[in-house]
Amino acid sequence: MKITKVSARVYEWTGPVVPIHANFCTTAGDILTRTPSSIGAYSFLGWLVVEIETDTGLFGIGNAALSPHVTKAVIDHHLAPILIGENPLDIAYLWERMYRQTMPFGRKGSGMAAISAIDLALWDILGKQANLPVFRLLGGALRDKIPVYASRLYAQPLDTLAAEADAYRQQGFSMMKLRFGWGPKDGLEGIKRNLDLVRTVRETVGDSVEIMADAYMGWTLDYAKRMLPLLAPYNLRWLEEPLIADDVTGYAELRALNIIPISGGEHEFTLRGFRDVIEHHAMDIIQFDINRVGGISQAQKIVALAEAFNIAVIPHAGQMHNYHVVMANIACPMAEYFPKVPVEVGNELFWYIFDGEPVAENGYVSLPENRSGLGLTIKPDLASQFRIT
Repeated sequence: MKITKVSARVYEWTGPVVPIHANFCTTAGDILTRTPSSIGAYSFLGWLVVEIETDTGLFGIGNAALSPHVTKAVIDHHLAPILIGENPLDIAYLWERMYRQTMPFGRKGSGMAAISAIDLALWDILGKQANLPVFRLLGGALRDKIPVYASRLYAQPLDTLAAEADAYRQQGFSMMKLRFGWGPKDGLEGIKRNLDLVRTVRETVGDSVEIMADAYMGWTLDYAKRMLPLLAPYNLRWLEEPLIADDVTGYAELRALNIIPISGGEHEFTLRGFRDVIEHHAMDIIQFDINRVGGISQAQKIVALAEAFNIAVIPHAGQMHNYHVVMANIACPMAEYFPKVPVEVGNELFWYIFDGEPVAENGYVSLPENRSGLGLTIKPDLASQFRIT
C-alpha cells in the first residue's frame, strides 16, 4: 500500500458566533496592563482537516485545531512531500521522519500540530486496514464505557452559571469543569468573584459531584499560591493550567503545597516535553492534547511513562481520538467532554465538521465496535457553514 495524496483543508466557520463577554475566561495575556487580551484572542473558529489517500482506496482523516492556516502550510510544504509514495502502515517510521526533518522549527507548536494531524490520519488508515476500531489496536477495551466530565461553565452571571451546572447534573454528569474569569490584575475583587463561581457550582450540584476548575494559564505563581488555600474548602478535583506552560518549576512548587491536585500539559509537546514535567514532579494529572502533542503515536508513549510514575492522564478536549486512547489505557481514568453548543470559542467546532462523535449518556460515552479506524466521517455540504480553503 502506498500514499498517493495528502490533502489539508482549513474549515473556517462563517455562521453565527455567540458574543463573548469580558471575564469570560482568563488567559495568559490577562496580566498585561497594556492592551490585555481576552479569551476572544485565543478563540479558534477555524479547524484543519487532513485526508490521506492510498492506492488501495483506503483513506484516513486527521485534524488539528491549533493555528490551522500555519499548520496547513507545514503539511503542504514540508510533510506531504515526505509522505507521498510511502507505506501508511509504517507509522513509527513516518513519525520519526517528519519529526527529524522539521526539527529546526517543528518540535512544538504548529509544526507538531501538523505532525499530530498526519499521525491521526495514519492510525485511521491502520484501523480501516485491520477492520478494527483504533482502541483495539492500542490494546483493546479496559472498560465498557468511558466516564466523562462536562467541560464548559465559563464565567457568567451566577444564576446562569448555576442553571448550566444543574442542567449537567440532571443529564447524569457526576463531574464537571468550570473556568475562572479573573486573575492577578483584578485584585481582591477578582479573587472574590472567582470564589463566587466555585461556590455557586458547589452549592448547586452538592458534594457528590466532582468539580474541576481551569485558569487557562491566566495566573501567576504568587496569585495561584494565594488562591489555593481559598479554594480548598470547595474540594476541587484539580486546578488546571494555573500558570503558563513553560513554568514547569512553578507547577512543581504548587504541586508540592499539596492543597489541590495540579493539572496541565495541554500546551506541552512530545514525550520529551513530558519527561521534563515528570522529572520536575510538576503535575498530578497530565492533560496533553492528542492533536497537538504528536498524535496517538506520542500519546501512547507519554501515557506509558506517566503510568510508571502513577500519574493520571486525562487528555484535553472531548474528541474521538482522545476516547480511543482513554479506552485502552489504565492510566486514563476519564475523558473530557465538550457539550455541543452554539459556536462561541471554537471548542465545539468538531461537532459541526464530523459525523461519528459519541454523545454522552448519563455521564459516559461508548465507542462502537462496528466502526473501523477512528470512526469519523466529514459531514456533507459544509460549504454552507464554512469557508473551505
